[in-house]
Amino acid sequence: MALILSGKEAANVFKKEISIKVDRRLKDKKKRPHLAAILVGNNPASSVYVNGKVKDCAEVGFLSTLIRLEEDVTEIELLKNIERLNSDTEIHGFIVQLPLPKQINEKRILLAIDPMKDVDGFHPENFGRMALGLPTYIPATPYGILLLLEYFGIDASGKRAVVLGRSNIVGSPMSILLSSNSKFGNATVTLAHSRTHDLELLTKSADILIVAIGKPLFINQSHVKEGAVVVDVGINRVDGKLKGDVDIDSIFNIASAISPVPGGVGLMTRVGLLMNTLLAADDRE
Repeated sequence: MALILSGKEAANVFKKEISIKVDRRLKDKKKRPHLAAILVGNNPASSVYVNGKVKDCAEVGFLSTLIRLEEDVTEIELLKNIERLNSDTEIHGFIVQLPLPKQINEKRILLAIDPMKDVDGFHPENFGRMALGLPTYIPATPYGILLLLEYFGIDASGKRAVVLGRSNIVGSPMSILLSSNSKFGNATVTLAHSRTHDLELLTKSADILIVAIGKPLFINQSHVKEGAVVVDVGINRVDGKLKGDVDIDSIFNIASAISPVPGGVGLMTRVGLLMNTLLAADDRE
C-alpha cells in the first residue's frame, strides 16, 4: 500500500516556516516580500491557480498584486506592464501566468522579465545558473517536487530516476536537478518523452518516476516496478473531474509512495514560488 505524498500536509509545514521568516524580517525592519502576478484572459485553471497564489501570500504575510488583462491584450501592452513591474522597487518578484493567448509570443514575454524578479525561474539566465549549480530561482514546479520528496524523507541519491516529459517548465529542469551534485540530487536520471521506444521497460526500471506527459491516467501497473516512488505532475479534466497522468488505483499496491491529483504537486508548486519570492526579497536587502 503506497504512502500518499500529501502536498497539502507538506505545504502547510513549509508555509509556516516561511511565515516565521517573514515575521523575523519585519522585526529586523525589512520589507514584506511582495509578489505580483499578471493574468491574461479568463482561463479557468489559470484563474484558480493565481487566486491560490494570492491566498498563499496572505497566509504567509507577503504582499501581493494581481494585474488582470483582457484576452485580446496586445503584446506591446503586456510588455509595458512587465516593464513597470521590472522597475517597481516595491515588487520583489513577479510571474506572468501561462498559457498566454495565441497573439502573444511567450518566449518574448519570458525574456522581457528581469531575471532578478523571475521567481518562476523560466528566464534563460536563471535556467542556465540552475544547470551550472549556481544560486538562482529554481522553476517552481520542480522546486516544489524536491521539497515534497524532502518532506517525506525520500532521498534521490544513488537512485535511478526516470522523468517522463521534456518541457522547459517541468521535465527538463527536473532531470537536471535530480542529477545535480546537491542535497536534492545525485540520482542517475533518464529523460523520456512521447517518442521514447520501449517506454514501459524504461519506466519500470525507475526507483523514482516523475510523470509530466499530459496524458490522463497514462501510467499504470505495467509501467511501475515494485516499491517505486511515483510523482504525478499531470492535471487533466476527465468527465468534469481532475485526474493526473497516473492511474493511481492500478499502482496503489505496487508503488511505495505516490503523489495525489489534486492535492499533490500543484500545492507544492505554489510553495516553490513563495520560497523564490522570499529569496528575491533577501537578495534585494
